[in-house]
Amino acid sequence: MLESTIIIDGRDHLLGRLASIVAKELLSGQKIVIVRCDEMAVSGSLVRNRVKYAQFRKKRTNPNPGKGPFHFKSPARMVWRTIRGMVHQKTSRGQDAIGRLSTFEGIPSPYDKKKRVVIPAALRILRLKTIRDYTVIGELADSVGWKHKDLLKRLEDQRKIKAQEFFEKKKSAALLKQKATAAAGDELAAVNKTLEAAGY
Repeated sequence: MLESTIIIDGRDHLLGRLASIVAKELLSGQKIVIVRCDEMAVSGSLVRNRVKYAQFRKKRTNPNPGKGPFHFKSPARMVWRTIRGMVHQKTSRGQDAIGRLSTFEGIPSPYDKKKRVVIPAALRILRLKTIRDYTVIGELADSVGWKHKDLLKRLEDQRKIKAQEFFEKKKSAALLKQKATAAAGDELAAVNKTLEAAGY
């Protein structure tokens, strides 16, 4: 069954595995947002992936390179392009599918205050042997010319401080509620008994 929008936290997911699962969902009509694309991973060392990216950047339209193919440097667009290649984008169905996808570096508003999910089938820790090298996409992008790594780190640090404050407040409120429920336990015993009898 389709949900309104699924927000996936891309941190420590393998690019290809996540992309294939997301592509399938997009084609079935699901809207998906992927955040923290800069912390996704690709198997292989940074040197190996830089060489592969350099080979990819050589591919161009010889008479007029302005006609493409276009080589994105930002992690979010790298992820978007990978998924685009899996949805048959030259058909109207594929175009509709890729239109349901949004990708972001970091966790921008309003997604920082919404529930995020992970995809166990694509997690690096479950799918890649611990002895294998891997590359974080943010590091690869930074090494090939992406210029916003420091800005993103600053914004993410600010977001994490706010998130921690919110969590502490939520935790203290839950503790107060727990204490209040325990204190009013005797008063609520009769009410609870009546509710249980009624099937609640």
